[in-house]
Amino acid sequence: MAVGILLVGGLGTRLKPLTNESPKPMLPVAGLPVTEHQILAAKRAGIHTLVLATSYLAEVFTPYFGDGSKWGINIRYAVEKEPLGTGGAIRNAAQLLEGDEPIVIFNGDVLSRHSIADQIAFHQEKNADVTLHLIEVDDARAFGCVPTDSEGRVTAFLEKMENPVTKFINAGCYVFNPDVIKEIPLGSVVSVERETFPALIAQNRPVFGYKQAAYWLDVGTPAALFQGSRDLVAAPFLAMAGSTIGNDTQITGGTAIGANTTIASGCRIDDCIIGDNVVIESDVKLSQCFIAEGTHVNRGTEKARTYLSNSSDLPISL
Repeated sequence: MAVGILLVGGLGTRLKPLTNESPKPMLPVAGLPVTEHQILAAKRAGIHTLVLATSYLAEVFTPYFGDGSKWGINIRYAVEKEPLGTGGAIRNAAQLLEGDEPIVIFNGDVLSRHSIADQIAFHQEKNADVTLHLIEVDDARAFGCVPTDSEGRVTAFLEKMENPVTKFINAGCYVFNPDVIKEIPLGSVVSVERETFPALIAQNRPVFGYKQAAYWLDVGTPAALFQGSRDLVAAPFLAMAGSTIGNDTQITGGTAIGANTTIASGCRIDDCIIGDNVVIESDVKLSQCFIAEGTHVNRGTEKARTYLSNSSDLPISL
């Protein structure tokens, strides 16, 4: 068994304009918020208690997730008044966890299908201080790379470089020994990537890399968010419960349609992300558009690569 912390406090600057009215972890992917996909993954891994470490638009999370009973998991909330960095956020959230179970840290803008349960088991087998999920990429120059020895022990935590020494990179899911988290100063701005991990490695502490080839995507940009949604839909379209689609409407390109949304007849919709409670009138043509929750789209509207809400009509860079 284990507990977890989900880091959902980021501003989502790279995702604008999609994050103008919603925090990035609550943006829908294949009909559900990114955070909900992560909660479901945590539940599958046997995590029984999860703290959401929030900051930007923190008030959005509690009404949606409540105490977590809907998902069979105990959800708690830690709010940062000022951003504390990844390490500071983890330390702040860990105050709401008790016991000596491993603590799994989830990055709020990552979709991953790797086995969290196997990562936890590997961590315990190695009696590690920290175990990082590592994935192999074709070109590691855009990432910090993480070399390991023959036993899987991390030997360095390197910044981006022109000639990476390995193709394995940090995938953003960590398992911590709770005593290690207590070493992070409370109330201080700390980066685990730039400070905590390099310091542990320099001290020859047991930091391990868990390598598993699995679907992984950082959904930190509009293009990546759309890709993640298409990947999970894996069909011409997906419509959530309560949604209706009119006659002679064609929906293609892995479009995701939220709950209780109405799409009238004669529409052509391709590669879109459509929120809950949206109304789209007849003869609308949309391509690569993000339609915010509760938006009303008038008859005959034609848009491509556009963020639409009741108050905004802004271009999306994909």
